[in-house]
Amino acid sequence: MKLFKAAALGASLFFVAATANAGETLDAVKAKGFVQCGVHTGLPGFSIANSKGEWTGLDVDLCKAIAAMMFGDSTKYKAVAQTTQQRFTALQSGEIDVLTRNTTATMTRDTTLGLMTPGINYYDSQGIMVKTSLGIKSAKELSGAAICVQPGTTTELNLADWFRANKLEFKPVVINNPDEAMRSYEAGRCDAYTTDKSGLATTRSTLAKPDDHVILPEDFSKEPLGPMVRQGDDPWFMVVRWALNTMLEAEEYGIKSSNVDEMLKSPNPNIQRILGVTGEMGKGLGLNQKWAYNLIKQVGNYGESFERNLGNSSAMKLERGLNAQWRDGGLMYGWPVR
Repeated sequence: MKLFKAAALGASLFFVAATANAGETLDAVKAKGFVQCGVHTGLPGFSIANSKGEWTGLDVDLCKAIAAMMFGDSTKYKAVAQTTQQRFTALQSGEIDVLTRNTTATMTRDTTLGLMTPGINYYDSQGIMVKTSLGIKSAKELSGAAICVQPGTTTELNLADWFRANKLEFKPVVINNPDEAMRSYEAGRCDAYTTDKSGLATTRSTLAKPDDHVILPEDFSKEPLGPMVRQGDDPWFMVVRWALNTMLEAEEYGIKSSNVDEMLKSPNPNIQRILGVTGEMGKGLGLNQKWAYNLIKQVGNYGESFERNLGNSSAMKLERGLNAQWRDGGLMYGWPVR
């Protein structure tokens, strides 16, 4: 979910204070002995807790990766559930160290909130879901339809823009809570439900009869999702950036949690640098030389994380698509660890 600019303008009141207090996160995290991550309140595949309070998901794995880098222990993290309304304020105020919640990187967020995005861990787009029984094949057939949408989000804005651009009318059914919005959609209060396509896919997988619902082909927007940190905090920004890039580089070079020990013997100079066999790559991050080894050993590379949380090994069964490695036609391109 994505907080719209009205909320961003209100949150900008925190900008000066947030920037002024930034810069100490890396030392503060080291001192307290764990990293505190803001995550979604419950989105299968991205961040969700089981009955024991154990968190899993693509975004949670990024949080665990940071913990593994910092402490050599991926369990040294605390997940703090954040709603769309809470998430930016929680990061600005220092309640959390990093926002690893499916959040769209936009110009407004980079320029008015005192926050910034270190990288993208999931390329998405906004879509719309309807009941199969309606026989609808395209969103262009939804003129006059009632559509459930969360208020104060860019989802709401994108929906209005798309229908206006296509000269179509619709009736927004504005519901704040995503679970309530889905219940309203299932109950027939609205004809369709809109959010990011990944969110639609994960939500559909939890329904009693997933095949009774279809995600229409249109993309209403570009949604590059990734973590966020406070501006003016470069050392911490670098740690989060290189947690993601290392997961991507590890996948590209075939370094997995299952073979990382064997890979320590690889003659490939790129692999040697990543795993700390040669060079001093951790020094610039303020970390020891096993930072990447610990990350990969305990959390895995990006492909492993995607597969268990969103891919065919999961209930989501999503294709890699844009989130495939660049050599496989996707957009995922890890920066060189060198």
